[in-house]
Amino acid sequence: MCKQTPFGRLADGRPAQLFTLDNGVLALSVTDYGATAVRLTVPTPDGTPVNVLLGYGGAAEYERDDKYLGATVGRCANRIGGAAFTLGSRRYTLSANDGENHLHGGKSGFNDKLWTVISATDTAVTFTLHSPDGDEGYPAALDVRVTYALNGPALRITYEAAADGDTLCCLTNHSYFNLSGGREKAYAHRLRLFAPTYLPVGDDCLPLSRTQTAGTRFDFSQNRPIEGDYDNSFDVEGYDGSLRTFAILTSRKSGVTLTARTDRPAFQLYTGGFLNGAYEPGDGVCLETQFPPNAVNTEFGPVPLLRGGEVSRSVTEYVFGTL
Repeated sequence: MCKQTPFGRLADGRPAQLFTLDNGVLALSVTDYGATAVRLTVPTPDGTPVNVLLGYGGAAEYERDDKYLGATVGRCANRIGGAAFTLGSRRYTLSANDGENHLHGGKSGFNDKLWTVISATDTAVTFTLHSPDGDEGYPAALDVRVTYALNGPALRITYEAAADGDTLCCLTNHSYFNLSGGREKAYAHRLRLFAPTYLPVGDDCLPLSRTQTAGTRFDFSQNRPIEGDYDNSFDVEGYDGSLRTFAILTSRKSGVTLTARTDRPAFQLYTGGFLNGAYEPGDGVCLETQFPPNAVNTEFGPVPLLRGGEVSRSVTEYVFGTL
């Protein structure tokens, strides 16, 4: 059984819990508030563990946070333009929480919910959440499960979702990685992406086109320092629904490497440009597996459509190593 400890109380008095998994290589702490990854320690080349996630010390800090540190976000990750979409013959209006747009599930998304733990072992924990019909404006009732599992040097996150009617659903994890344990900015990390195309955005962060990365500052086909702010969706090279490597992140300061894999068609590279307070821009880098943002309203699909009665399953895997 994994270690379970109190993690403080929410504003309404409900207690949150922290669940710590340890397989002898990795150690992960996750809270039931937002099904949020709080801390992940991985070995450096000399065996010394280093925490590679930005996080807080208690549930109250996460409740006050609006930057989604480590959280499971949904129903639909990233932005939906105009906070509205059409599905079939019906038009649905969502809560607007990013100017006129809908971001990461709305004003009270899945990151803002107290999830239920349905199983927990030394190396895996599964959270479940029910989202009623009309939640933040989305159609159909939705039931989701998120499982964090440690396997050797890999953290695997599995998402499962089922609805009683057609809806949109794209869950992701919003962890901010700093492989140096905070000893350097994530801007200094080196990054290689397996992504031939990306989506440039306007001032509202909505995509404008699909563009080749080659010859642009978005070209990470060769391992190089990040050196700047990014908040863009990239298309996974060779996407076919199988688990594919899309990014390799490295800190020369710590000697830790991260290889990221997904079966989703896209991922968001975000270097924390909106961080303020306890953390600042560039303190961490997010690799959020997803569908392209605003795909339901544009030609930049595929669309994260979940049909009623069907089950959606997706896997994201972060594998850690050393130089």
